[in-house]
Amino acid sequence: MFLEPHFKQQRSGWIEVICGSMFSGKTEELIRRLKRAKIANQKVEIFKPKLDTRYDEQKVVSHDSNFLLSTPISKSVQILAHSEDVNVIGVDEAQFFDTDLPKHCQELALKGIRVIVAGLDMDFKGQPFGPIPHLLAVAEYITKVHAICQHCGSLATHSYRLTSTDDTVVLGEKDIYEARCRSCYAMGNILDLRVKE
Repeated sequence: MFLEPHFKQQRSGWIEVICGSMFSGKTEELIRRLKRAKIANQKVEIFKPKLDTRYDEQKVVSHDSNFLLSTPISKSVQILAHSEDVNVIGVDEAQFFDTDLPKHCQELALKGIRVIVAGLDMDFKGQPFGPIPHLLAVAEYITKVHAICQHCGSLATHSYRLTSTDDTVVLGEKDIYEARCRSCYAMGNILDLRVKE
């Protein structure tokens, strides 16, 4: 006797993560993918952390000034309330969300939704940032984008902070951060330690 799989008619969802350093084009790539989904007449919802007001309170904006309207939220669980009849969900600046974000992204993917998440994979100390490491572990697709080191021109993978504050979350742009390769990032940190001594 042949039994049909219970999931035969179920639409498959998945998780895509776009990660990298500051100025690497994460948001630009997120916007590009979401715009393509809209062109294909898919229903798209975009979310960003409420605390990220650098360019706009409601828009997801890239450094190149491309943007899409979004819904600012303070907790990742709020995404679930806006996921009815949606084909694609985008999440920008995911490193600022709570640790439940990967769980909610998996719930959405199980409902047949394509979930695209963009965020910093490392903080300014070079440590895994927020929920991104967990998302990388459960994602079907991972894209690591690179900036260009502002000191030597190599591929940049680190976000180097130019100020002395130790807070993990400090919103800023080129006035506070530089994209650096591994070597220039390490040299900058060594020099910073010498200055502090």
